[in-house]
Amino acid sequence: MPRFSANLSFLFLDRPFLDRFSAAAACGFSGVEFHFPYDFPMDEVTDAACRAGVEVVLFNFPAGNWAAGERGIACLPERVAEFRLGVDKAAGWAEALGCPRINCLAGLRPVGIAEAVLRDTLIGNLRFAADSLKPAGRQVLLEPLNSRDTPGFLVDRSASALAILDEADRSNLLLQYDIFHAQVMEGELALTLTRHLPRIGHVQFADNPGRHQPGTGEINFAFLFRHLNAIGYPGWVGAEYAPTGLTEASLEWMGR
Repeated sequence: MPRFSANLSFLFLDRPFLDRFSAAAACGFSGVEFHFPYDFPMDEVTDAACRAGVEVVLFNFPAGNWAAGERGIACLPERVAEFRLGVDKAAGWAEALGCPRINCLAGLRPVGIAEAVLRDTLIGNLRFAADSLKPAGRQVLLEPLNSRDTPGFLVDRSASALAILDEADRSNLLLQYDIFHAQVMEGELALTLTRHLPRIGHVQFADNPGRHQPGTGEINFAFLFRHLNAIGYPGWVGAEYAPTGLTEASLEWMGR
C-alpha cells in the first residue's frame, strides 16, 4: 500500500505544533507534511521531526497573509520580488529538514489584471523556483485548489495546472494531486491518476463532501489506495483532512 504522511496543519490540532510530530509517529505515520513552518524556530522543528523519527515530505512556499485570506502570491505581478525571497527562505528550510519537495500555491485572481499576465507571472515564478531548487535535487509542485471552496483561485483543475507546467518546462516541476480538490472539480479520479502518473509528485486526500476522513463521504478510498499501488505510484499520500473528532478516532481507514 502507499506510504502515508500526516498533514500536521489538519491533524492532531489538539496539540501544540511541535508535539504533533511524535503524535503522528505514534499513530503509525512515517512521514509528515504541513502548510508553513516559518513561524517556528528552525532548530526546534528539525529536532521535533528527528526525535519523532518521521520524514518531512512536503511544505509550502510562503503564501502571503494566510489569516487574511490570501492563498498564494505566485501569480501576482506586483509581488514577484516577495515570492522569490520566499523561495530562498523555503530552500533554507528544505535543506534543514531534508525535505525533497516544496508546494507552490498560485493565488487568487485580483481585480483588474488580465488572466494572461497572471499566468505569465506564475510561469516565470515557477521557473525561478525550479531553477533555484534543482541543484539540491528538490522538486517544485503546483497544486490546483477547487474553486467551490476557494473562489477565484487561478489554478483549479489538473489540466490547467499541467498546461502551465508544460509552458514552464522544467524537469523538476510536478503536479500535486489532491484527491479532494480533484473530486470536486473533475472526478474520474482513478483514470486521472493513471493518465498523469508520471507527472504527479505528491498525492493528498480527504473525503467529499466535508473534507473529513475517509468513510465520511462519497469517495471509495479502499479502491483508490489499491489503485495507486497497482499503477505503481512511488510517492507519499498525505492525509489532509479535518477529522470529525480527535485525530486518533479518525484513523480507522489506516487499519483497513
